[in-house]
Amino acid sequence: MQLQLDNKVAIVTGASRGIGRAIVTTLAQEGAQVVAVARSAEALDELVAALPVPGLAVVADLREPKSAQAVVDAALQAFNRLDVLVNNAGATVRGDFLALDDAAWHDGFALKFFAAMRLSRAAWPALRDSQGSIVNVIGIGGRTGSAEFTVGGAVNAALLNLTKALADRGVQDGVRVNAVNPSSIATERLQGRVLTLARERGVDAAQAASEIAASLRVARFGTAEEVAAAVVFLASPLAAYCQGAVLDVDGGQTRTL
Repeated sequence: MQLQLDNKVAIVTGASRGIGRAIVTTLAQEGAQVVAVARSAEALDELVAALPVPGLAVVADLREPKSAQAVVDAALQAFNRLDVLVNNAGATVRGDFLALDDAAWHDGFALKFFAAMRLSRAAWPALRDSQGSIVNVIGIGGRTGSAEFTVGGAVNAALLNLTKALADRGVQDGVRVNAVNPSSIATERLQGRVLTLARERGVDAAQAASEIAASLRVARFGTAEEVAAAVVFLASPLAAYCQGAVLDVDGGQTRTL
């Protein structure tokens, strides 16, 4: 499908692996020039070198308050415009609420929520000029609470609200703001959960994966490419009338409204 993204410029955070890497690749395949942001220089350089269009690797720790503006400045200096911001960075710890200390909460909000907020704020003037878009990659934990996902659920819920609030502002400024909620996607992080369960149960990884999928009442795990396809569609002009939309890419795991 032609998504009308030729020569558009996109920033993608959390770009070195998993969903972020798939988003970078899909955007580039659609003709967009991508600024790939993560903490791993080697992985970013390898990714950008393989893209079919010009790209830029920016190494940054988005937990640092000044990093957001530095990323946007690097994109504008390299390409002189900005059309898309994909806030994808950030993983939060799972575990017993009573065992999670303040550091776990601070880190969860610093990398996922505050990074997205600061990047959106820093990128907004350029996105207003280009009538561009923001897509926040969040997660279904913001919709449904779980005792083992208190940090992630709270962070995700905050990002869902921020998405709606920025979409409201975007109506007057011409900036579209939408979100995608993945669930159990076959990334390295999920593979770690599978291997942990396999060790605990004394079964092989395939059986452990099937047990996790069955417990979630989904037929299978999703792929990073499936999430990327949804993100890139929402980022594109083909989704011009999507504003404040939240798309669950979860195999039917979310059964609430």
